[in-house]
Amino acid sequence: MNRRDLLGYLPGLTLLLFLAPVAAGLIGTWLPAFGYFPALGGEGFGLTPWVMLFDHPGLGESLRLTLVSGLLATLVSFALTMFFLAACHGSRFVLAVRGLMAPLLAVPHAAMALGLAFLIAPSGWLVRLASPWATGWDLPPDVATLQDPNALALTLGLIMKELPFLLLMTLAALEHSRADERLAIARSLGYGPVMAWLKTVLPAIYRQIRLPIYAVLAYSLSVVDMALILAPLSPPPLAVQVFRWFNDPDLTMRFVAAAGAVLQLLVVVGAIGLWRCAEVLAARLGRIWIAGGRRGGKGRVLRVLVTAVIQVLVALAAAGLLAMAIWSVTRRWRYPDALPSALTTDVWARQGHDLIWTTGTTLISGLAAAFIALALVLGCLENEQRRGLSISTRALWLLYAPLLVPQVAFLFGSQVLSIQIGIDGTWIALVWSHLLFVLPYVFLSLADPYRALDERYSRTALCLGASPNRIFWRVKLPMLLRPILFATAVGFAVSVTQYLPTLFAGAGRFVTLTTEAVSLSAGGDRRVMGVFAFLQAALPLAAFAAALALPKPLARSRALREQRA
Repeated sequence: MNRRDLLGYLPGLTLLLFLAPVAAGLIGTWLPAFGYFPALGGEGFGLTPWVMLFDHPGLGESLRLTLVSGLLATLVSFALTMFFLAACHGSRFVLAVRGLMAPLLAVPHAAMALGLAFLIAPSGWLVRLASPWATGWDLPPDVATLQDPNALALTLGLIMKELPFLLLMTLAALEHSRADERLAIARSLGYGPVMAWLKTVLPAIYRQIRLPIYAVLAYSLSVVDMALILAPLSPPPLAVQVFRWFNDPDLTMRFVAAAGAVLQLLVVVGAIGLWRCAEVLAARLGRIWIAGGRRGGKGRVLRVLVTAVIQVLVALAAAGLLAMAIWSVTRRWRYPDALPSALTTDVWARQGHDLIWTTGTTLISGLAAAFIALALVLGCLENEQRRGLSISTRALWLLYAPLLVPQVAFLFGSQVLSIQIGIDGTWIALVWSHLLFVLPYVFLSLADPYRALDERYSRTALCLGASPNRIFWRVKLPMLLRPILFATAVGFAVSVTQYLPTLFAGAGRFVTLTTEAVSLSAGGDRRVMGVFAFLQAALPLAAFAAALALPKPLARSRALREQRA
C-alpha cells in the first residue's frame, strides 16, 4: 500500500475519531434516559426518568431561562453583525474591528464571564467608578445585576463572546460573494448603502453562515461555564441543572440527568428548527420587500448606533480583562474606591504551586489537541486537492456535529464509553474530548487559505520533478505558515475554553485553568479568581501573538538555511 492510499484513508479515520464519541455518547445518554443502565440497576426500559424530570420543581423556569438567554443572545449577535457590516462595509472601522475580534474570540468563555462579573456586579468596577460622587452609594446597591432573574447578564456575556465569531465567519463569507460588485450595481440604481447591502449581499452570504449561526444558537442554549458565573442558580438554566444531576451523590439521579440531557438536545433541535422556519418566512417576505423597490437613505443614524454598540461591547470586554489583571495584584480594594489602595504580587506567589500544575495541564492538553487536529486537517485538505474532491454540505454538517449537539447531551455517554474501553481519567481521554471541539475550528480556520493557494506553484514544482509529498513539505507548508500558525492558535484557544469535556473525560483527575476559574467563581476571593481568570485569558492571547510574530523570523531562518545549503 503506497502513501497515496494511506492519505486516502485519513478522512475516514478523522471522521471515526471525530464522530464515534458523539454517536456513542448520544446512545449512552438516550438509554439511561429511558431507564436502561445495568450498572445502576436499570435492566429495562420505561418512562420513570421522564416522570421524575417533569415533576422536578423549577423545570419550567429553567427552560424559560434557557430559551430567553439563548434565543435573545443569538438574535442580537446576528442582528448586530448584519447591521454593522451593512452600515460600515468597506470602511476602515471594519478593518479595525476585524483586528480586535480575533483577540476577543481567543478569550475563553469563563474568563469573559468573570471579567464581565467584575464589571457589573453590585460592587463591581463600573459602580465603583461612579460612586459615590454620581450615585450617592456608599454601600453596594441591592440590585441583581449578576445572576438576575431573567438571565440578562448571561445574555450580555454570550453576545460579547459570540459576536466576534459571527462577525469573522461573515467576513470570511464576504470574500467569496463578490460583494463590492453587487453593491456597485445596487448603488448605481439609487439604493442607499445599507439597503443595498441588505438586499443584495445578505441573501448571497446567508447560506454560507447558516451553520455558524446554528452553532452559536446551540451553544447559547446549552452553555454551562458562563451560566454558572452569570445566570441565576436557583433554579438555573437547564444545562446547569442537568450538570448538577450528573454530579449528584445519589446515583439514581443519573437517570433523571440523562432524561434532562435528552430534553436539552430536543430544545436545541427545536430552536434550530424554529430558526429554520423563520428563515423560510423571512425569505418569502424578503422577496416582497426587495421587489418593493425602497431605496433607503444614507444610513447615518444606523451607522452611529451600531458602531456605538460595537465599541461599548469591545470596551466592556477590554475593561473586564483589565479588571481581572488589577484584582490579581490587589492587596486592598475597599468599596467604593475606584482603584486599589495597595498592590501586591503575594496572591500570585501563594498560588504558584497550583498555577504551575494547572497551567501545565492546560498547555499539554491544548497543544496536543491543537497539533493532532492540525495534522488531521492538513492531511484531509491535501487528500482533497490531490484527488480533486470538494467538501459537500453533508460533510459540513458532520464537521459541525459536536458544535450543534449540546455537550451535556453526549459527554456523559462518551464517559461511559471511555470507562468501557479503559481510558477514563487518562490523558488520552482528555485530549480526545478536546479534539472533538478543536478540530472543527482548525478546519474552518485553515480550509479557505489552503484551497486559495495558487495551483501554479504546485504545477511548477511538478514540472521541475518534485513529488507531491515534496511539494507539500517544501512549497505548500512554508507558503501557508501564517494561516497554519493562526489555525493552531485557534485550536489551542478552543481547547483552553473546554469545561465540561475536561470534567467528564478527566474524571476529576485533571484541573485546568478553566475548571479552576469556574469553581473559584463560587467563592468570595476576587484576587484568586483574578489570578486564574487572567492567566486563562492570557494563554490564548499569547498563542495568537506568537502566530502573528513567528512567520517572519521563521521565514528568515529558512531562507538562511537554504542559502547555506
